[in-house]
Amino acid sequence: MDSDDRELRDVVVVGGGAAGLSAALTSARARRRVTVVDAGEPRNAPAEGVHGLLALDGVSPSDLLARGRAEVGRHDGEVIDGEVVDTRTAAHGFDVILRNGSVLPTRTLLIATGVSDELPDIPGVREQWGRGVLHCPYCHGWEVRDQRIGILGTHPMSAHQAMLFHQWSRDITFFSGGRPIDEQDRVSLAALGIPIEERRISGVEADGGRVVGVEVDDDEVIDLDAVVVATRLTVGVEPYAAIGLEAVDHPVGTVIPTDEMGTTPGAGGVGRGQLRRSHGAGRSRRRPGGPRRAADQRLADHGRPREGDRGARWHTSLTAPTGTTSGRVPAAASETTTVTARPRWPRTPRTRT
Repeated sequence: MDSDDRELRDVVVVGGGAAGLSAALTSARARRRVTVVDAGEPRNAPAEGVHGLLALDGVSPSDLLARGRAEVGRHDGEVIDGEVVDTRTAAHGFDVILRNGSVLPTRTLLIATGVSDELPDIPGVREQWGRGVLHCPYCHGWEVRDQRIGILGTHPMSAHQAMLFHQWSRDITFFSGGRPIDEQDRVSLAALGIPIEERRISGVEADGGRVVGVEVDDDEVIDLDAVVVATRLTVGVEPYAAIGLEAVDHPVGTVIPTDEMGTTPGAGGVGRGQLRRSHGAGRSRRRPGGPRRAADQRLADHGRPREGDRGARWHTSLTAPTGTTSGRVPAAASETTTVTARPRWPRTPRTRT
């Protein structure tokens, strides 16, 4: 992307994972001028396949994204490789600044960088993450059905994970690692026949790239076929601080607060915009459209003509200054937040021919 390319977009989507590409496809099909900026760090990259996605169950993450990019391109959307390092409000909406100095002016900013997983500091977990070390029963449970599964109790939700995975296998062991367990959780685990291993966890053992067990503090290895951990989820908002996007602490990590419609008022200055959030491949099939359509509908509500009606007034050449700040947000497929500027011009009716 040439740093002198200042053509005004309807939508800039930050993050080229499933959530970002889905949003871009919706906007492109609505005949909006849309650009996706992808840093190339999808959250699900370590996984062998994406599961529970209708007609594409088991598709590799890279193949899914390649198909998504192609679909966006077929609808005249643009996908570029780059990293957003800063954002600013502007009269037209927002300026999105990339690490290479490019400035992308846009009326709507849709942030689909998702979340990052903070893994527990246990040897072997990171090496097997996304393969023999799992986190979601609905994503991976079928692949480990009826196998020996160990749940590492490193998170407040770990006992709940053990109860969920019990649906897929009756051979479950809960590893507390010497941490205290809520009494109600003990009762629930016992009711399901899930034993609790109290000894300290030394590491996850693998052989030939396959998980074979968990080592506890007396050098004993408890044989397993898969290990489950709960991760701390974090969202990166540093490049969006100047437009008012903030993350808050939550029991699962950090989140961007929104209302029931996925909207956070006030982003980008008083009266300037909104924040919206949608979800990636797994959850988008249960909530089709959502904030992805809301971004387009908001543009329509404020009188933005469609592609076919564009006149010279919509091809504004802008000269916003460039600049960068520190901060890196990985592109991942989980959540989408939309920042929508309110255009300052009246509605222009379409001319029918």
